[in-house]
Amino acid sequence: MTYLIYAAAALAEIAGCYALWAWLKLGKSPLWLAPGIVSLALFAWLLTRIPAEAAGRAYAAYGGIYILMSLAWMWLAEGQKPDRWDVSGAVICLVGSALILLPNRG
Repeated sequence: MTYLIYAAAALAEIAGCYALWAWLKLGKSPLWLAPGIVSLALFAWLLTRIPAEAAGRAYAAYGGIYILMSLAWMWLAEGQKPDRWDVSGAVICLVGSALILLPNRG
């Protein structure tokens, strides 16, 4: 369940940031900012749902999932297929996220 929350948080963060990108870099309407702000608030709320005893650990483990979801966004929303270096980097980051998230520290 934790990884699903992370994936949803990443999607919300990327969508929120993309709204600002679309406005500033793609010349879209400033109205894009309203759903972007809501999306970023949803992102922050979702991260509070992660079962971790320290916020920093939850955020650190999130990093790998964010990278994977960013590459998926690049491919699906922007039409740029990740190359082998993108995929290799994402795998390394996911291993790091698992090392942070999986150990039973209790």
